[in-house]
Amino acid sequence: MDKAEKGSASKLTDEEILAVPVLYRSTLSALSVARETSLDQGLIDYLETLSARAYFFVYGSRATLRDRLTAFFRHDWPASVKGLWRETLVSAALMLLGAVVGGWLVMHDPEWFYAFVPGDLAGGRDPGASTATLRATLDGTGSADGLSVFAAFLFTHNAKVALFAFALGFALCLPTGLLVLYNGATLGAFFALFASRGLGVELGGWLLIHGVTELFAVVLAGAAGLKIGWAVAFPGRAHRLDAAVQAGRTAGVVMGGVIVMLLLAGLLEGFGRQLIADTGLRYAVAGVTALIWGLYFYGPRRETFRVR
Repeated sequence: MDKAEKGSASKLTDEEILAVPVLYRSTLSALSVARETSLDQGLIDYLETLSARAYFFVYGSRATLRDRLTAFFRHDWPASVKGLWRETLVSAALMLLGAVVGGWLVMHDPEWFYAFVPGDLAGGRDPGASTATLRATLDGTGSADGLSVFAAFLFTHNAKVALFAFALGFALCLPTGLLVLYNGATLGAFFALFASRGLGVELGGWLLIHGVTELFAVVLAGAAGLKIGWAVAFPGRAHRLDAAVQAGRTAGVVMGGVIVMLLLAGLLEGFGRQLIADTGLRYAVAGVTALIWGLYFYGPRRETFRVR
């Protein structure tokens, strides 16, 4: 054990590795005898400590943190997302439906904008703002503080929706579905406002440069919540709690990746969108990120060893 702990298992010879399980069982036998016959508490403590050290060597995981992270990004995360393709389609459809309904309502009555986006959080970019003010939001000619407020609102809003959509999934899918629907309505309201001023194309580039990653993260979070909610509502032949636990394992892996996606979206929002002002380049970056995520999650891949 000293030799293994000072270095690693690779420092042991084949004979030593094969001897460890035998010595471990012998130590357990000695510990059992010592507990029954020995009056030396120090000897008992020593054998207990040695047994515990050997137990973790014999039965413990051989995977390092790097191995587990590699397995997560190479297999566990994409496999879990791929396994939620039905829930992902439903979540995406709900967001699209919300965007269509929200945009349609605002186009016909701008006052609906305030129902989906509180005026104080929109930072003055509402139906009462001038076209020049809205354009300045997109091309970077506006004040840095104003842009920061607007961008921070969108990112914070989407991040909250993602986390709550997952956390409330156990309530039979209903809160999750409503949150995703509402998030889509917020986006639709923004798009309808800017499109009514002839800025729809510019807004698309401004949003999608980071929105492909950010909104996909929200969709996946919604899918994870729907997975748990469906398992609770329709557990099948399994016990309801067991079905929820099983669904939670897959959904939890997906949410671990969603946090990574939100961090990446934050970087794209903080740097890419501010450094890239050309609308065409923004769409190009959005297209590349969409292609990367699509291939990563749904592209063919070889089976790899899973670290447990």
